[in-house]
Amino acid sequence: MFRTLREDIKTVFAKDPAARSTLEILLCYNGIHAIWAHRVNHWCWNHHLRLLARFNSNMTRFFTGIEIHPGAKIGRRFFIDHGSGVVIGETSEIGDDVLLYQGVVLGGTSMERKKRHPTLGNGVEMGAGSIALGAITIGDGARVGASSVVIRDVPPGVTVVGIPGRVVVKTEKPAMDLEHGRLPDPLAEAIRVVLKDAQSFAERIKKLEETCGLATPQDELKKQLEEIEKEFPQIEGI
Repeated sequence: MFRTLREDIKTVFAKDPAARSTLEILLCYNGIHAIWAHRVNHWCWNHHLRLLARFNSNMTRFFTGIEIHPGAKIGRRFFIDHGSGVVIGETSEIGDDVLLYQGVVLGGTSMERKKRHPTLGNGVEMGAGSIALGAITIGDGARVGASSVVIRDVPPGVTVVGIPGRVVVKTEKPAMDLEHGRLPDPLAEAIRVVLKDAQSFAERIKKLEETCGLATPQDELKKQLEEIEKEFPQIEGI
């Protein structure tokens, strides 16, 4: 047991640069408190003390702001950073070395008493406010961007963003390299493609009018289009 506790504390130091001391982790990290409480609650759940397990998990949610159903299966070196608002459903399965940020939800989509919550592979990282719904599998080393909603299986080693989540980056880098502020935006990229196509079409019309000797009207929308394009500079170079 003490070996597991030491491993959990080392995990915090490895995944959170704000951690300064073991005492600070013991006193101030609600993610650690929730995980330790869940291990006790999960033991009670598996030994048919289910009302006690549910009551204890409810008390844990009250004190930590993190709701983990005692039936959920969680691997080693699991870390919840900042924690508040995290919800992990009953049939969720979480592998080793998984990192969740605040507001993550592993939710169910069925009323049947069967596997209805997500399975997270080893090394998965889910950004703040991201949601995974249903009995889907998020593969080893996959990364889910902040505020994304995942409703389908995710292959290993990719980055998913958007609503619904779409694969935007395939990488061999570890999950801890996720930079939330530099993730691609599929919607912005789609808008940029449409604008580029519209510009190409306008140029072709202009050349046709010049060939036919027609007067080319002033483009009243050009300035507005230029302002819109400035909103999506991050798409280039990604």
